[in-house]
Amino acid sequence: MAEIIRMPRLSDTMEEGNIIEWLKKVGDNVVPGDILAEVETDKATMELESFEKGTLLYIGVESGPVPVDDVIAIIGDKSENVEDLLSDLKKTETSAPSSESENSPKIEEKPVIEEVKKVEKIVEAPIVQTNTSSNDRLKASPLAKKMAQDANIDITLVAGTGEGGRIVKRDIENYTPSTAPSNSAPVIGETIDFEYGDVALSSMRKTIARRLSESKFGAPHFYLTMEINMDAAMAARKQLNDGEDLRISYNDMIVKACASALRKNPTVNASWMDDKIRYHQDINIGVAVAVPDGLMVPVVKNADQKSLNVIYRDIRELAGKAKNKKIAMNEMQGNTFTISNLGMFDITEFTAIINPPDACIMAVGSIIEKPIVKDGQVVVGNTMKVTLSCDHRAIDGATGAMFLQSVKSYLESPMKLLR
Repeated sequence: MAEIIRMPRLSDTMEEGNIIEWLKKVGDNVVPGDILAEVETDKATMELESFEKGTLLYIGVESGPVPVDDVIAIIGDKSENVEDLLSDLKKTETSAPSSESENSPKIEEKPVIEEVKKVEKIVEAPIVQTNTSSNDRLKASPLAKKMAQDANIDITLVAGTGEGGRIVKRDIENYTPSTAPSNSAPVIGETIDFEYGDVALSSMRKTIARRLSESKFGAPHFYLTMEINMDAAMAARKQLNDGEDLRISYNDMIVKACASALRKNPTVNASWMDDKIRYHQDINIGVAVAVPDGLMVPVVKNADQKSLNVIYRDIRELAGKAKNKKIAMNEMQGNTFTISNLGMFDITEFTAIINPPDACIMAVGSIIEKPIVKDGQVVVGNTMKVTLSCDHRAIDGATGAMFLQSVKSYLESPMKLLR
């Protein structure tokens, strides 16, 4: 019985998947666990894993974008007639189920192999083979090449454990670079290795462009900027990290401060729903993370209920998964408020575009040492500017200002964050 494989919807924003490469060809035998193809979604590049046993009878699209739910392949018995299967499928889609002919080939449809999975299989005692063929052509999957490029790994030094010595995802993840000194150290004034010209948009970049355009031009933004004295936060952070393995960052403290401020100002923890405003009971903080293909926003769930140590661990784990393209879809969903921090890049102040469905996003700048007035005296202090972008349909100026006052209060009296 043939199995119809369709392009799945892997997130609420996904409208199409981009097939990068098929790793199996028509006529190949397939067993559960085999990687059929590499697919780029609006969030990450993933591997399409088979959960069926049979022969790959048909490939609908060799490469390129495919709308969600479109047929991309058929797996079945090699004796089955593909033309009859496709004809029967077309009839099924254009007529009621009861009109099916009893004599026509029977096709059982399943969601594309349940889902496109990021494969994290444990390979026991893999057979390591050479990764080049007799004509010295590098054999590596596009995903492995991209991961190697992002990690600055010379892929020609990686041993492939895939079929025919092909370098696959797990080989890059398990690669340990040689400790031998490198002779390719960059020279001052050396031209960087970069390809100029037109570059096709990735699914992630398309989604970023579409969603942020909708947000910027659909939601009336207004901005509130506040300067916060970070002297007490710096002292508290130093004390918290003294002698500890964990290294609490300022961003961890900001996430906790925002979560506490949202609990105190619940009308900011909101979403505009066209005909109503939804006030969320859970406080889930999205933390913007830069990745090579664009931007991901992992979500720290119930941040107001977590200690600084737990927030530290959550952010490190989620950010690591995002950068390595291992993050699950549910770990990037459910945000009710977002933080974008560019302080580590010496950006003192900026405005951010609201991340739907949130009503607000807070942009965080760097901590600056400068003269400030304290108790009537000019002294050296450390300040940080934050800018709150608000959707004026859901949030008014006074509401946003009171929220920022709460954030300021928590960061200038950081012991409140330990309660």
